[in-house]
Amino acid sequence: MVSFSNDTDILKYEPVLFGELHLSGQVLAAGTGGTLSGTTFTASGADFVSAQVSAGGVVYLQTADGSLDGAYEIVSVDSATQLSVSVIRSDSDAAAVAPPAATGISYRVSTFGPQASEVGFRLTEHFGIRPGNPASIYDAEDVLDTDVLKRASVFAAISSVYAMLASKAKDDNFWKKSLHYQKLFEKARERCRLSIDIGSNGTADVTRLGASVRLVRD
Repeated sequence: MVSFSNDTDILKYEPVLFGELHLSGQVLAAGTGGTLSGTTFTASGADFVSAQVSAGGVVYLQTADGSLDGAYEIVSVDSATQLSVSVIRSDSDAAAVAPPAATGISYRVSTFGPQASEVGFRLTEHFGIRPGNPASIYDAEDVLDTDVLKRASVFAAISSVYAMLASKAKDDNFWKKSLHYQKLFEKARERCRLSIDIGSNGTADVTRLGASVRLVRD
């Protein structure tokens, strides 16, 4: 499935979703006894590779004394037991920023990948490209700049998660959050302008607009 956003993108808007509101059924890895030095997090009993942890993910780190308690970007998976992590950055290409050093860390890597994949399908369906529209001659890989879809993807994924939480907790605030992000998603999707390259030459041949999904030849 295609995804236009990752867990780090969601972290920038709703850190709480990786803390107390994480989905227990979507935990990739968890354990205790971790060590954090600089941007290197090590957990001797982990197997991050087998757990399919990846860059762009999020790890929640916590110590018993509270000196470390928060969610951090996963910059890279360096081995089965080691991750490079960072304080959340505005630019993913910027240098990683080290969290406070600590030992005896409890860790948890949870994901909203399934929700992002579902949103990715819905967006390609809306714009009439594969995989959402199997009959289309255009594929998501033909879109020159998928960053225009990132914000829409994030808002829709967050809306979906809060709807799930609301259905379980019967909490009106969760429903309000879900509706709020759904409205943000709809506005973001309307503002999308997809440039599609059908000749694989790096030049836009077709433009699709989110508000009307009409074709415009450049």
